[in-house]
Amino acid sequence: MIKNELKTSDFFYELPQEYIAQNPVEPRDSARMLVYKRNNGDTEHRHFYDLPKYLKRGDVLVINNTKVIPARIFGFKDSGAKIEFLLHKRISITDWEVLVKPARKALPNTIISFGETLKALVMECRDDGARIVRFIYEGVFEEVLSKIGEMPLPHYIREPLQDSSRYQTVYAKESGSCAAPTAGLHFTERLLDEIKSMGVEIAEVTLQVGLGTFRPVKTETISEHKMHSESYCLSAESAEKINRAKKEGRRVIAVGTTSVRVLESAADSDGLLCEKSGNTDIFIYPPYKFKVIDGLITNFHLPQSTLLMLVSAFLGRTETLNLYREAVEQKYRFFSFGDVTLLL
Repeated sequence: MIKNELKTSDFFYELPQEYIAQNPVEPRDSARMLVYKRNNGDTEHRHFYDLPKYLKRGDVLVINNTKVIPARIFGFKDSGAKIEFLLHKRISITDWEVLVKPARKALPNTIISFGETLKALVMECRDDGARIVRFIYEGVFEEVLSKIGEMPLPHYIREPLQDSSRYQTVYAKESGSCAAPTAGLHFTERLLDEIKSMGVEIAEVTLQVGLGTFRPVKTETISEHKMHSESYCLSAESAEKINRAKKEGRRVIAVGTTSVRVLESAADSDGLLCEKSGNTDIFIYPPYKFKVIDGLITNFHLPQSTLLMLVSAFLGRTETLNLYREAVEQKYRFFSFGDVTLLL
């Protein structure tokens, strides 16, 4: 181990269980917002509907337009054994990389039936425990999945979601994620219209959220952790919009860590972007020099997670942990359905 290398334990903080939000607030933009100003370390306690007060004409908000699919499905082997799949990365029209419970019952050549309309053949076992499977069905896969699948809520949310649309952003369009880009859940159509009317530009990117975003860090030192790759796409239009803003000295503010990962994956050494798509396993942790963003809107993240490490790279580790302690003291709501931070 390299001397002074950051450990996973360096990103731990105490969080009472009752602060983990189990349901989204209503309306979406009424979530509390902890504002942090990097130039002086000042904090302010607001609500998300106050966001326009902190934006300027010419700012560019970068949003992840991915759409969550009902990625959790339950099936049975011929023996009657129950199997759970979590779809997290599409490989081809028929093939997916999935997580399986219990994994020991899904060996190569195993066939699993999900009702009468869908079957899966296990093709390969991956070293990380995932499986490559080939789905057998008639018609359109997304339509089949919509009838049998469930929204894949995180493990710490134990209450059923009454309205599945609350785990989608209002601008979701590109299907493929197994988890929502949760910072974007706070936007309403009305708030977006207000922001646009101010002269704030919206740039869309796509990152299909999978294990790379949420896989826990189990290594002692963070540099040993290997991110799982996720697919992303940056359009020529969005790249040009962001490049123009940077050239003119206008702010680029990312909505969510997934948007950050797209920008940092696509940018060249000078921070310039071009149309680009592919897979990224970028892992951002301190120290890191960001090439594109000037601000970040993001929820509160799990202790020792890669998401908390990304925020720490943007603010500084000590500053981030102090901010989280303040959030706990002020009884903010945490994680996917929780409150939000605005980091400028």
